[in-house]
Amino acid sequence: MEIFWSLEQISGPFERACVTIGNFDGVHLGHHQLFSEVVKRARAGGGRAVVVTFDPHPLRVLRPNGIKLISTVEQKIEQIDRAGIDTLVIIPFDRSFAATSAKEFVQTILLDRIGMAQLVVGYDYAFGRGRSGDTQFLKEQGRQKGFPVTVVPAYYKDEMLVSSTQIRNLVAEGRMMDASSLLGRPYQIRGVVQVGKKRGGSEIGYPTANLQVNEEDLVPRIGVYAVQVISEGTCYGGVLNIGYNPTFGEQRLVAETHIFDFNRDIYGKPIRLNLLKFIRDEKKFSGIQDLAEQIAKDVLEAQKVLAAREQDLLLSCEAESVATI
Repeated sequence: MEIFWSLEQISGPFERACVTIGNFDGVHLGHHQLFSEVVKRARAGGGRAVVVTFDPHPLRVLRPNGIKLISTVEQKIEQIDRAGIDTLVIIPFDRSFAATSAKEFVQTILLDRIGMAQLVVGYDYAFGRGRSGDTQFLKEQGRQKGFPVTVVPAYYKDEMLVSSTQIRNLVAEGRMMDASSLLGRPYQIRGVVQVGKKRGGSEIGYPTANLQVNEEDLVPRIGVYAVQVISEGTCYGGVLNIGYNPTFGEQRLVAETHIFDFNRDIYGKPIRLNLLKFIRDEKKFSGIQDLAEQIAKDVLEAQKVLAAREQDLLLSCEAESVATI
């Protein structure tokens, strides 16, 4: 997939481009309905399948702290690439760009710069100053300027509307299996392993890989999870605690993962955590012994979760391993 990080990098219009536009946070199954339609129509017309998105997310600019994002730009690119898209255009978003009118966006960016021949959008998409560029506006522009517009209807999975808002709510509630169903893959957090207090191995008997968690980002429900850990292209099982270490009186939010059958030094190295199932809320224990006994129970519960989903996890692990190489 060819990636353009600004409109200025595009030297000329793409040939017979079939385009979709959106923020695509999480790149969930609903987004994949759009991508499939774009690819199908691009191939039928002998043109290029093009996705146009924005960075940062417009709401991060227009309403700071107004949105908790499901995915990073890196994750978004990976998932769009896997959808078979030919070209990804990432438009830098700022308040100046936000003032662009919907008509100007269609003419100067989509038609003149990108060479759009067809447009595919979601049922609820709107863009431009004041969100005036809704589907009705786009269809009218298509009639005036000669490009067909396809509106993809809402997509439901397990009787739930597949949307980024829905997934954010599920993650915040710790409903990881439901979130995974709508995403089409496990919800994932990433980070570089930090040096922690080193109590896990020496004091408690369960060494952990620690990631810092930014509370301005989407934070799953505080507590303990069964997880799949991807480290240097290899997958492991694990048990994760996202919380504040109340037993030790700490205040900083951290994600601590005990990785099963693992004894390598990965300080300063990136890992990925697929959150599979919420096990329990975080709680304060009377001492290290009580905490260690509870962790032993958490490990057994996580192992049951991993065993029950062994085949599905093997497939997701193979995909993640390719992505990290």
